[in-house]
Parts: sequence; C-alpha cells; structure tokens
Amino acid sequence: MTRLLVHVEGQTEETFVNEVLADYLLSRGYTSVSARIVGNARQRDRRGGIKAWSSVCNDIVNHLKEDRGCIATTMVDYYGLPATGPKAWPGRDAAKSLQHSQKAKAVEDRIAIEVSQKMDLRIPFDRFIPYVVMHEFEALLFSDCQVFAESIYREDLKDFFQDIRNLVGCPEEINDSPETAPSKRIERLFPQYNKPIYGTLAAAGVGLDKIKSECPQFSEWLEKLEAAAINRLN
Repeated sequence: MTRLLVHVEGQTEETFVNEVLADYLLSRGYTSVSARIVGNARQRDRRGGIKAWSSVCNDIVNHLKEDRGCIATTMVDYYGLPATGPKAWPGRDAAKSLQHSQKAKAVEDRIAIEVSQKMDLRIPFDRFIPYVVMHEFEALLFSDCQVFAESIYREDLKDFFQDIRNLVGCPEEINDSPETAPSKRIERLFPQYNKPIYGTLAAAGVGLDKIKSECPQFSEWLEKLEAAAINRLN
C-alpha cells in the first residue's frame, strides 16, 4: 500500500489535489491521496500566508515519522514563499538571481536536504518529493486558454488569456510580481474569479495530460510521484 500526502499552501491546491490529482494518481499505484493545508488563510497578506519553513518542515517530518508507509510531497507557489526573515524558505532568496528553469529546483533541492537532515539522514530522503509551482497554481491553467475560459464560463476571455500565454515560452514562465503574477492577471480580467472554485473547474477542464504537455516542471513532478509508487510496489 502506497499513501501520498500533499502538503499544500491553501484551499485552491487542496481542492485540486482532492478533486483532480487524486484520481490520476490512484490509477497509477497509490492507495490513497490526500492534501493537508500548511498555509493559514486567516493570516494571508498580498504575498501569501504560508507558514514559516521551520513549521512546515516539522509538519512534514512528523508525518513521515508517524506514517512510515507514506510518501510526502509539497505543492506550494514560488510566488508566495517568503524569501527573507524568520519565515524564509531555504533557497528562495538565492533563487531570485537564477534562470527561470533553475528557480524551483533550487528551492526544492534545499528543502529536500533539510527534511533529510531532520530525518537524521545524510542523503536525500526518497519518501519526500518536493514540488514548487512556478510561479503559482493559476499559471497551469494557461496550458489551454480556450478550455480555461470555457471552464469558468467566460468564453469571451479566451483571446485575452491567449495574449498572456503568447508572451512566454510556457505557462510556468508567467512571472511573479504583485501586478503580473498569473492570478493577478486573471483577477484584472475577471474580478469575480474565485480561486478554489474556478481554479479547480479550469484545471479539471484543461486536464492533467494537457498541463503536463505544456508545463515541464509540473510534468517532472508527476513523473517522480508515479515512479515512487512503482518503486514502493517492487
């Protein structure tokens, strides 16, 4: 039996995991897939309200120690991760100066090392597979702009979404300033955009296969999760 717990930033990611991702992974070897929120919605500010890394790390390690048959992962937005101060996530500040393709991996590598150290291991821990979304969940929805617009009942926005998509090489490159982050662009076009409801509808409509084909970092994460399930069965 292979269980997966996804430590997520908020309700949007929680709903996505439970309503979209779970079915996909259950068909690929997992016996259960569930999400646990590590953010605090009541304390969010404009840059996100995710907990300090020290607290999240303890949550992950405690869960891994309590359930020795599970695999743990994260699904958190690069955009919202604190870079400095007491809440800072490892590698986030240094990642600012890196090329786009290296940013998420730099953070993932650092948090994997810290979890391994907390588990008293000298090598990366194979039951923890971190994932940092570039730059936030909404970027994935631009994998198919027409379906995105149709899924949130705003077909009139498909050309506007496509214009945003055409500015970058892939959806994961839509950037992370407070004015131009994916969710901010959507909210300017559609002020009624509700992240948990419309985000999940759009993700289900676009489909994981399409997102995988357009978003290489997301695809790599799913491949790692699938491989981990297979390895646990062998």
